[in-house]
Amino acid sequence: MHFDIIPLIKSLGYFGVWGIVFAESGIIFCFFLPGDSLLFTAGVIAAQGFLHLGILALGCFIAAVTGNMLGYEVGKRVGLRLFKDGDRRFLKRKHLEMTQRFFDRHGKMAIILARFLPIIRTFTPFLAGVAQVPYRLFVLYSIIGALAWAVGLTVLGYFLGELIPAEQLDRYLLPIVLGIIVLSILPSAWHLYREIQLAKKGAE
Repeated sequence: MHFDIIPLIKSLGYFGVWGIVFAESGIIFCFFLPGDSLLFTAGVIAAQGFLHLGILALGCFIAAVTGNMLGYEVGKRVGLRLFKDGDRRFLKRKHLEMTQRFFDRHGKMAIILARFLPIIRTFTPFLAGVAQVPYRLFVLYSIIGALAWAVGLTVLGYFLGELIPAEQLDRYLLPIVLGIIVLSILPSAWHLYREIQLAKKGAE
């Protein structure tokens, strides 16, 4: 899917990019959608004149914030009900406790850092609502995270795109996108490893 991002963006345009950013930012069933690579590639395409950078970045920012708000509200309103009757197949009480420890350990920065962690960024708003993170705090740091992630990656892609000749876009872009995917997965893998190690120590 990641290798088809260029024609996907060109066929769907602004609303396609914004819709994917919105869904990946707050709808837990859309965790598989591309995020980092989509924003970066959209920025590169904007540099080639297909999209307007200002409109693209503003829309991505709004989509990232509103997606987070939706995820938070869903988690706050229905999240605790999912745990009321005990563990379920995919939702276990220990996951809620792990999320609460994550917020306790990293504080406000957890909301910002989660933006740069695939899968985690999709579940964080929902779990923040479940964990009853103060709403004003969540909104403030969600906005900061959206600026750094949605706007930052788009602008980064734009400036790099200005350096890549249009006829050589596919040649250089695909290896860069692959690198972004790998780099974005590494922090998530490290975080998961740390949580597993902490869980093992707690069980001893």
